Formats: sequence, structure tokens, C-alpha cells
Amino acid sequence: MATSYNPFSLEGKTMLVTGASSGIGQTAAVELAKLGAKVVVTGRDVARLQETLDRLEGEGHVQVAADLTSADGIGALVEACPVLDGVVLCAGRGLLLPLQFCDGDKFREVFDINFFSPVETLRLLTKKKKVQKGGAVVFVSSVGGTEIFATGNAIYGTSKAALSSAVRFYANELAARKIRVNSVNPGRVNTKLIRSGKLSEEQEQADIAKYPLKRYGEPEDIAHGIAYLLSDASSWVTGQSLVIDGGLTI
Repeated sequence: MATSYNPFSLEGKTMLVTGASSGIGQTAAVELAKLGAKVVVTGRDVARLQETLDRLEGEGHVQVAADLTSADGIGALVEACPVLDGVVLCAGRGLLLPLQFCDGDKFREVFDINFFSPVETLRLLTKKKKVQKGGAVVFVSSVGGTEIFATGNAIYGTSKAALSSAVRFYANELAARKIRVNSVNPGRVNTKLIRSGKLSEEQEQADIAKYPLKRYGEPEDIAHGIAYLLSDASSWVTGQSLVIDGGLTI
């Protein structure tokens, strides 16, 4: 009888997912567990984090409540983590503002969660040797700021552009430790985050029409890309941004 072969399997691997209490992060945690991973989920909202934990298939999953916009929160998370095979840095927020309202405080507010939080988390995880040799890191970035430059999206877009740049620097540096670093760069995905822009129904339909596949993404679409980048199927992939956008940037 032929042996089972699945390079996409995550059996025997332990993964950390930040921003796991909702949206893409929550769905990523659920999908990674389905593929056999033990998952450490983290976020600020304890009740919603417990909901995520309750949805995970298999055993050995844990939750660590932490505020990753604070140094103490990041430090506590890193100390609580076991040695990891994979890291998904998904916590983030959006902000839609015209230029005249984009002051330094607004930039710092968004950069704290979208950029400084994930890069500091990765810095401490690697410093404390919590990501083992052969491990993989996936940042959740965006096509906003790298491929698409929409009016009013400067703060969010520049935070994600900075993150996409960091991917390449860290991939180069961590290659010596056989740790791969990549990102997924989604288009608009059906989560609470995209509703923060408050598009009217007419505006939303016009926006969807720009996508060749004529729909926004679902969190599972992005989670499956994350799973690929964490799996052995992508063992020769590092420093890359995987665009998952329904064809928007064609």
C-alpha cells in the first residue's frame, strides 16, 4: 500500500498566530490546526481568543492573552511560547484618512500595531531562540501600499509597505539559521477590518467590479496561502510576498 504523502501537512509542527481573536488570524489558526499543527493563539480579547481556541481541531493548543503594542506584552508572549516551527504575524488595523488629517499621532497609532509590533515580536522570538532551525515566518501585509495606492489609505498602506520591505531584510539575515521569512499580501478580504472604511453598498459593488474574479477574498483564501508558506511545500521560498488578491493587481 502506498504511504501517505502530503508536503502541505503541518503534523508535528507548533505554530504561533498573533491577532488570532478575529479575522484572518482566527481563520489561519483554525486552518493550521486542521492541517495537524499545534497552535499558540494570542490576542488582546480573552473572550474572543477562547472562542478561537474552542474552534481548533486536535489537541495541545494554547492561548496567551497579550497586548502586542506594549513591550511588556510582547516580552510576556515570547517567554510563554514553546520552541516554534512557524510564526504568523497577523495582528493589524486599518485607517482611512485624507492627507490633511494624517498627522504624526495617527501614523504612530497604526505603525505601532501594523509594523513595530510584528517586527519586535520576531526580534525577540529569534533573540530568545524560540524559532527553531528550519522554521518559517509569515507576515500578513497587503497589496495596499505595495501595488495599490488608493486615496485616503496612506497611513495603512505605508505601514504595510514597510512590513513588506522588512520581509526581505529579515529573510536575508535569518537564512543563515535556515529560517524562512515571507509575507502574504491580500486584496480586500471579508473581515471587520474592511468594514471600517464604511463604503456604501454602491461604492462596494463598484470596488468589487475591479476584481477579475468579481468577489472579495474570504479569510480562508489567505489562510491557505499562509499554510503553504509554513509547510515543507515551500521549503525553497523565502523573502517573497505572495499576492492573493483575486487578480486585482494584474
